[in-house]
Amino acid sequence: MPKFDNQWWLIEGYVGVETALNDGAVFGIGSGFGYVFAALSIVAAIGILFWLFRLGAAHDWMLTIALGSVMGGIGGNLYDRLGLWQNPEYPGQWRNEVRDWILLRYQDFTWPNFNIADSLLVFGAFLLICHGFLQKEPPAQTAPPAKTAS
Repeated sequence: MPKFDNQWWLIEGYVGVETALNDGAVFGIGSGFGYVFAALSIVAAIGILFWLFRLGAAHDWMLTIALGSVMGGIGGNLYDRLGLWQNPEYPGQWRNEVRDWILLRYQDFTWPNFNIADSLLVFGAFLLICHGFLQKEPPAQTAPPAKTAS
């Protein structure tokens, strides 16, 4: 993941901003497969919309917030993956890396840079897990009583 010499600290040594370009997925895994991740993002977005509006997930507020957060994360990273931004260091050149910029550090440990879209994806996944544990079992479907011949 290429980084640039541009660190600005909001809380000196702990929280800052530093631009990094990620052409892979989580922590740079799958570097060079940006097209695959873009395609998977589009498929996931279509699946989420189907789940929300055709399968009725939009009637559950927690599930709607979770899936909306995931959609926000997909949209933010997909914007970058599709090259809908311009890198001032390469004017006119199409780029498909995700722009990561949030920097967290504690003593010698530095968390890999991330962005708000990544945070939305993690938050949405966390809510989906919570929803799975908190969801009550649907009432059992009972068959109508069978008609007896008299």
